Amino acid sequence: MSRGKFITFEGGEGTGKSTQSRILTTRLLAEGRQAIRTREPGGSDGAEALRGLLVEGGADRWSPLSETLMMNAARRDHLERTIVPALEQGDWVVCDRFADSTRAYQGAGGGVSAEFIALVEQAVVGDNQPDLTLVFDLPPEIGLERAFGRDMFEVRFETKGLEFHHRLRDAYLAIARAEPDRCVIIDASGTEAAVADAVWAAVMTRLAA
Repeated sequence: MSRGKFITFEGGEGTGKSTQSRILTTRLLAEGRQAIRTREPGGSDGAEALRGLLVEGGADRWSPLSETLMMNAARRDHLERTIVPALEQGDWVVCDRFADSTRAYQGAGGGVSAEFIALVEQAVVGDNQPDLTLVFDLPPEIGLERAFGRDMFEVRFETKGLEFHHRLRDAYLAIARAEPDRCVIIDASGTEAAVADAVWAAVMTRLAA
């Protein structure tokens, strides 16, 4: 049995990743592909337990270094219990956030060194890198306006300030441009249908056998 495909959705707050990951998973299933949808932080029992600690509470609840370690603890459990088993049985895995979020949020946003993040990522993720990463791009002002209309229990990162979110956007674009074989930038400013079409085109172009 061939290994499945691993697709990650990345971007700042309010860019529509969660909606679009759900649309893509539904479409893959409709096309006859086995697919699961998951998220970070979360996606396994242990990681979901850590999610509440990370995304709720005040903006300064944790230092960026503490966040880096907690995110990666959650990520390792997620990989071991959800992502890798699904890939090994040939499923497509669609994940809302993955390691690039730590590079952007705790690295560029929080000031944790890129060298430290890379070292931890290698230990935690290893060879389990995404086959395709879709980077959703949107001006932070628009994304935050959208984000504050959602579940108000999970707004810890949204409250870190506009400058923080501009650093996130710059970091995501830099990641995408540095790794064009893995990443595709998606203009998240269009309609839901237009963005979904762009996502599907990227997936079919890059991954369809």
